[in-house]
Amino acid sequence: MTEPSHLAAVRASYDTVASAYADLAPDPAALDPLSRATLDAFAGVVRDSGLGPVADLGCGPGRLTARPASLGVSVFGVGVSPAMAELGRATHPDLLFSVGTMTALGIGDGTLGGVLAHHATHHTPPELLPTVSAEFHRTSAPGGHLLLAGHVGASTHRRPTHAYGGHPVSYTSHRLPPDHLTVLLREAGFTVTAQLAHEPDAEPTWRFASFLARKEGAGLPA
Repeated sequence: MTEPSHLAAVRASYDTVASAYADLAPDPAALDPLSRATLDAFAGVVRDSGLGPVADLGCGPGRLTARPASLGVSVFGVGVSPAMAELGRATHPDLLFSVGTMTALGIGDGTLGGVLAHHATHHTPPELLPTVSAEFHRTSAPGGHLLLAGHVGASTHRRPTHAYGGHPVSYTSHRLPPDHLTVLLREAGFTVTAQLAHEPDAEPTWRFASFLARKEGAGLPA
């Protein structure tokens, strides 16, 4: 399969900013209370389901990956940046980090008890999001859970030239309406069980939304 064209820019950008990102990105304990509670609730339902591990997609240097692990969840990270994966391995040697893409995950069908995509899909062109959502669904076990979280907007985008302490970047960040993301998940075969929108304290802060969803199937209790 030919690699989507946007991935080269995303990979090069995050390889460039990896060290600065690791220094500047907040620890999960510093998340706002609602985001932290949503992440912990997701970890709890996946752990209690016993359906399989969590894949933290777009894992970066693994700070968020470590949170479910601290709550007793089997979890591994997948990201597009080799430099980020190396930082994850160095910082969290007990966890597995690999390089991969959400449009073609090297994960078997129905093997995941949970998919975590936290600030993970915003660099994906909107026309490729149905493919990404389908991969989330394909790799999830019946009854498996999904947490999708990130900034949302009115179908806008940004193309910064520098980030994370002034390092050059060349990616695009997309901000899509929450209702559009809900439709994508439902069309992929998920049942959206909860949606939480965080309004910004002041402009031009981006709105943030979290979506909890479940793959229907035999893994659900009778």
